[in-house]
Amino acid sequence: MNIFDYDKIEPWIPYLIGGIGVTLLIALVAAIIGIVLGVLLVVMHNNKILGKLSFAYIDIIRGTPLLLQLSIIYLAIPQLLREIFVYGLGYEANFALPALTAAFITFGLNSGAYLSEIIRSGINSVDQGEIEAARALGINKFHMYKDIILPIAFKNSFPALMNEFITLIKETSVVSVIGVADLFRRQQIVTSQTFRYFEALIIIGIIYYVIIKIFSYAGRKMEVMMRHG
Repeated sequence: MNIFDYDKIEPWIPYLIGGIGVTLLIALVAAIIGIVLGVLLVVMHNNKILGKLSFAYIDIIRGTPLLLQLSIIYLAIPQLLREIFVYGLGYEANFALPALTAAFITFGLNSGAYLSEIIRSGINSVDQGEIEAARALGINKFHMYKDIILPIAFKNSFPALMNEFITLIKETSVVSVIGVADLFRRQQIVTSQTFRYFEALIIIGIIYYVIIKIFSYAGRKMEVMMRHG
């Protein structure tokens, strides 16, 4: 008996590789949403009432499992909206959310909470002399943040931001539970058809490893370029 029966897995390899695009798409969209939301949450910290809402949001997101958040977005909220329309307005409405859209929203909201702390730390690391010089030149608060504070903050916190993106790529495997055909979900489909768990898991493990190494290398290169630029 051949323990490593690659003949049964080889026809599925292109199908497994096809999951790379889905995995990276979810991570990229979530990172964009997360950065925008993260900046917004940081700005909200400056307001007394909004700051409390921002803190509560970050606390809830960081204190609950990602899988729970995904389940709420994909299953619970559409159910709640359907019941509100049925019992409140008297007619049925379909609020089913596409699985990929639910993944974008969930990972974006989750990433925003973590990125806000990274961005806030980056802002706190900005030299006060830069801010005082901007005020002395009469630059308003919006342009001060847009042209001076945020660019420096992103530069200072780039390694942490890159680490968060890499973590995000690995965490996308959670979307397999709602049927999104990412790398991990495709592995589950292959193993259900071939019953060859070892080969399929090793293949996607290698794919994940290569992806992470590529982005880690690119991140280090960009960090060096920014440091010398």
